[in-house]
Amino acid sequence: MLLPFLNKGIIECGVDEAGRGCLAGPVVAAAVILPEDFASELVNDSKQLTPKKREALRPIIEKNALAWHVCMIDNRVIDEKNILQATYDAMHGAINGLSIRPEHIIVDGNRFRPFEGIDHTTIVKGDGKYMSIAAASILAKTHRDEYMLEQHKIYPVYAWDKNKGYPTAAHCKGIAEYGTSPLHRLTFQKVKL
Repeated sequence: MLLPFLNKGIIECGVDEAGRGCLAGPVVAAAVILPEDFASELVNDSKQLTPKKREALRPIIEKNALAWHVCMIDNRVIDEKNILQATYDAMHGAINGLSIRPEHIIVDGNRFRPFEGIDHTTIVKGDGKYMSIAAASILAKTHRDEYMLEQHKIYPVYAWDKNKGYPTAAHCKGIAEYGTSPLHRLTFQKVKL
């Protein structure tokens, strides 16, 4: 089972993102503050869970979290700023949207732009180590997938119902045959076919 927190006795927020490597759609970040006694053997890094398990965990996390928020940054901002800066913006937006101000932030990965003077710790593969980061990864992924499934109805030629905007053969074939959609990240190399 994952660790419940990095720092006991303070308000700690876990942060993760989804969609950095996609060719289309937003980058999405979630911030989650869990109660210290929150426990679930099912919560894990979202990439280790089936879509069905992620969807089942989403309402459990949203109901039991002390606070949570999801922020999407669209492809136009990604093209304007670059994916790293847009990811930081999404993470900051998620933290800023929390109804409780955290005292410490733990972030999946090895880079983070400091947020409003709150101490933070970056943790490589943190979504497989800490409960709040794993919960954030699940919320970011499920909210993004839900959005991309809706967009698939408008732009079915890219098979977003299967790939959610990631660079699969079917997605790249759709770009080659039909060009780009308004959701594509035009600065990404594989979009410039």
